Amino acid sequence: MKFSIAREALLAPIAQVVNVVERRQTLPVLANFLIEATDEGLRITGTDMEVELVARARAEVAQNGSITVPARKLVDICKALPESVQMNVQLNDDKLAIHAGRSRFTLATLPATEFPSSDKAESLASYSLSQGKLRWLVEKTSFAMAHQDVRHYLNGLLLEFRDNGVRAVATDGHRLALAEMTAEVSGNMRSLIVPRKGVMELNRILDDIDEPLNVVLGQGFLRVDRDNIVMTTKLIDGRFPDYEAVIPMATDQALIIGRGEFTHALQRAAILSNEKYRGVRLDLNDNSVRVVAHNPQQEEAVEELEAEHSFQNLKVGFNVNYLLDALSSIDGEKVRIALRDANSSCLVTAIDSDDVRQVVMPLKL
Repeated sequence: MKFSIAREALLAPIAQVVNVVERRQTLPVLANFLIEATDEGLRITGTDMEVELVARARAEVAQNGSITVPARKLVDICKALPESVQMNVQLNDDKLAIHAGRSRFTLATLPATEFPSSDKAESLASYSLSQGKLRWLVEKTSFAMAHQDVRHYLNGLLLEFRDNGVRAVATDGHRLALAEMTAEVSGNMRSLIVPRKGVMELNRILDDIDEPLNVVLGQGFLRVDRDNIVMTTKLIDGRFPDYEAVIPMATDQALIIGRGEFTHALQRAAILSNEKYRGVRLDLNDNSVRVVAHNPQQEEAVEELEAEHSFQNLKVGFNVNYLLDALSSIDGEKVRIALRDANSSCLVTAIDSDDVRQVVMPLKL
């Protein structure tokens, strides 16, 4: 194997792929990139056996071949080299020699045959989506995914491909985030649960642009192909809960409040909230809202805000972090927070749209 490539042309793809390479590996080859040199250029692959990233790069290939090399060492070498330097790379026996200007590096390798091959199973459905729209769905919902919950199906993001669009849902059992968009979805209508790491990598590789994206669903995997990078992730085998039963029924009882003003008030009150439960109390009365926080040291924070509502003497507690996450996902100057009583969940939406819906369970204080 022998090729020549500009430093920047190699650094860009390997810096993306290295994100899935874990620092601690049970299999030594999983700490490596698989580099394949062909007449079309380079193909660089990294995997942790759950998520696989494949990046393509243009290079002058003098001799085809494939090998695996230590991922982070190669990234560090590229970062340390001067800008615009040309890298000449050649495989000599079981060593990879890199010449760049006056610098010389020799890296240990492992055979390409030891690198795990990705699942080439037949696809079940294929969809074409906008990069920006899919990223929007992920950003509006992924923060509500569970962390290492024994209910493994909560440790991921539900994606539903419907007749008239795509819906994303995440919940950790204490809150729920839902976002949906209209789109012309071609292919069979299906739902799937993408694991946390797959969601994080998906968000990382997507750009906020209206460029087409090829999404392929296979038996137990999801593949996303954009430009010069392909991500394949295993799916969570489980049944997502009936989330629609959790979303509060429509009600005219609601709090209308400035999103920015409410956010800042919650952030200030959170300073003196209980560090473990992060609870704040909302006191609603006479078109006003008091945000109250206490902690075990008997310290107190109180914020007074104007708002539109018809509640009288309603006091309800919430986890302040959950409220802040919900508010950050809503666009617009004002938000609508639908409430029934102190024991029911609240529904946070924009004033004129329910494309994004955030449900937060109450907290007993």
